[in-house]
Amino acid sequence: MMDANQIWDVQDAITRMKQLKKYDPYWIEEPTSPDDIDGHAQISQALREHGIGVATGEMCQNRVMFKQFLKMHAMQFCQIDSCRVGGVSEVLAIMVLSRKFGVPVVPHAGGVGLCELVRHYSMIDYILISGKIDDRMCEYAEHLHEHFTDQAEIKNARYVLPYKPGFSCQMTKEAIDTFKFPDGTYWRN
Repeated sequence: MMDANQIWDVQDAITRMKQLKKYDPYWIEEPTSPDDIDGHAQISQALREHGIGVATGEMCQNRVMFKQFLKMHAMQFCQIDSCRVGGVSEVLAIMVLSRKFGVPVVPHAGGVGLCELVRHYSMIDYILISGKIDDRMCEYAEHLHEHFTDQAEIKNARYVLPYKPGFSCQMTKEAIDTFKFPDGTYWRN
């Protein structure tokens, strides 16, 4: 897997990934501007013969954009971001759309609390929507979990079911007291 962090234009992405194909990348993540659905479709089409997929969606805010990405075959991996998309209902709609188009959901989880949130979506996808784990994965970042009361846990390369009810995004009192803006101790020092 490779991540361009939206830095390339369409032709750059195609050219560079063709050069990098010797490393057998599974996908290129966010190869170009996250709003350029047509550009992602061009990149997807050009890389298909090389077996390189496009993973995108972490910057998308709603099911309408995801629907357009999916209809144009502009993504081979749907990367919902649980904080950027407007809540559980919107995420579920995107997950169902992804299933309709045969695109696996690979939740984005690299920021504060994202691992705590996305583990629920991965499990919902497996239990209620796709029934698959073979072409599924979910990011995990080994930092910032200490700020949450129900921290994400990994065993055997898989997220563990949460132990507490809820959405696992309750922050600890210490984290709130420290980082609350502008009164938290972090901001005063």
